Amino acid sequence: MVVKQVLDGGAGLDNVRLGGIGEKLAHELEQLTGMDSRCTVLGYVQRGGTPTPFDRVLATKYGSKAMELAIEENFGTLVTLQNGKLGYVSLEEVIGDNKEIGARSGGTESTSIRTVPMDDDLIKVARNLDLCLGD
Repeated sequence: MVVKQVLDGGAGLDNVRLGGIGEKLAHELEQLTGMDSRCTVLGYVQRGGTPTPFDRVLATKYGSKAMELAIEENFGTLVTLQNGKLGYVSLEEVIGDNKEIGARSGGTESTSIRTVPMDDDLIKVARNLDLCLGD
């Protein structure tokens, strides 16, 4: 049911639009679990309204900075915008002294970051979904 539509971009270029994976996934979940499943596609209003040009440019800037950090193998950080300039902070700095969150999610008293062993089921699921884990 995945829809692949080729649109003529007017300059001899093909633009491919993909869609319908939510419905396919809902159907497969029903087959696997025997339970009813629905696909909900959120529009702009549900996601926070129509983005402005500033929102679109800012999202591109954040994505570009995140990619730059990943290429530099600078993981465990959060891209920031401070005084109009992109930067980054460590996740430890973002979480601060809130060790209760870390303890609940599997962290220790000395850190709020939870690590997952590479043989954990969560990693296996991520790989089965073709997610890149940076290795």
